[in-house]
Order: sequence, then C-alpha cells, then structure tokens
Amino acid sequence: MSAPSRRPEIRRRRTRNEKIQKLRKQLATAGGEADRSRISAKLAKFARKSPGQPLVKA
Repeated sequence: MSAPSRRPEIRRRRTRNEKIQKLRKQLATAGGEADRSRISAKLAKFARKSPGQPLVKA
C-alpha cells in the first residue's frame, strides 16, 4: 500500500486512540455511577469493533 492510501487509515486509528484515552481519563475521574456506566458503555462500543485486548479493566 502506498502512503496516500494509508493516510485515512492512520488518521482513523489515531483519532480512535485519542478518543479511547480521553474516555479512560473520564472513567478514572467519574464520580457518579451514572457517569461510570455511560462512559463504560462508550468504551464497550469501541471494544466490540476491536477484538484483542479489553479496553476496560474488569
């Protein structure tokens, strides 16, 4: 694959990883149970799209 064809893929991965990091930080600082469950649901949605390492520690 040439570089121009990989740019969208690389951008997609970078954006996704940034969003996951942001959600993990929010989950660590979340106070209420409602916030925790909402953020965990968002992380679970990302996890369904990526098999392998879990995004949230059990």
